Amino acid sequence: MTATNTTFPAPRPDRLFLTEGGIETEIMYKWGFDLPHFAVFPLLDRPDARDAIRGMYRRYLDVAANNGFGALFGGFDYRASPDWGALLGYSAEGLRQANLQSIDFLRELAREYDGLVPEARIVGYIGPRGDAYLQNREIDAAEAEDYHAVQLATLKEAGVDLAWAMTFGKPAEAIGVARAAARIGVPLAVSFTLNSSHRLASGHGLGEAIEAVDAATGGSPAFFAVNCSHPVEFEPALQDAAWLRRVRSIRPNAAKMDKIALCKLGHLEEGDPHELGELMAGVARRYPWIDIWGGCCGTGHVHLDEIAAKVARARGLKAAA
Repeated sequence: MTATNTTFPAPRPDRLFLTEGGIETEIMYKWGFDLPHFAVFPLLDRPDARDAIRGMYRRYLDVAANNGFGALFGGFDYRASPDWGALLGYSAEGLRQANLQSIDFLRELAREYDGLVPEARIVGYIGPRGDAYLQNREIDAAEAEDYHAVQLATLKEAGVDLAWAMTFGKPAEAIGVARAAARIGVPLAVSFTLNSSHRLASGHGLGEAIEAVDAATGGSPAFFAVNCSHPVEFEPALQDAAWLRRVRSIRPNAAKMDKIALCKLGHLEEGDPHELGELMAGVARRYPWIDIWGGCCGTGHVHLDEIAAKVARARGLKAAA
């Protein structure tokens, strides 16, 4: 299979990207909107929610602009795949339109920042078919390819710069989504989440999972990432090995708590933004090829500002004037 990673820009030492933060936790616990099945995209049909979300993303983009980062942002379509859409009452065409609406909303925001950020690229997110944190649903590569191809086809229609498989915990499902993306012709990133034992929910190590996906797909993903894990969870997994060069992005949780415990809290746990920024600066110094930074559960614009400022300083880059 021919690799497709050349369709997404390669890293440059003078360019860093910033993503959004943990939008679901912020929307629920700061702005008071319910998210059935953890799905954000239905809120775009509500004017009050659209206004809150627009303000949230402007704060993220302000951080990128103020720190001289490019913006690589998405966020609404993590649950916009067939099974989750059906649970939310969406038809196949309704789900397609929801995906397209999500990307259009982001493009409108990006236009506001023309000339303020060095570049802005739009991401479509793909969540796992089952629970991200539990082995509650077995899925093989063939099933995953068929399932995720539906959303990937819509994201290609929308013209996203990148499709990003987020919070995956099983290499087989990652292989399937990577094969579908390569077949459809959409650049893809694959992000794994690690638990307190520094491993995927499937029990695989991070390097083992990355090597398995690359071997099964001819290295088709543009890059790999880690998200929804605090540094205490992911740092021990970052080994000095060839596969680590395939990791281009880290998007940490705000708190050190186990993810299952976090989900049961019922309130926002923001951790220590300053400490998180320092920890990510250490990652930036140790792994100078990582160029895409951001946040996950519990993080907001304050965390992103700490991360961006400290990572830029660690890399010897100056913030925008």
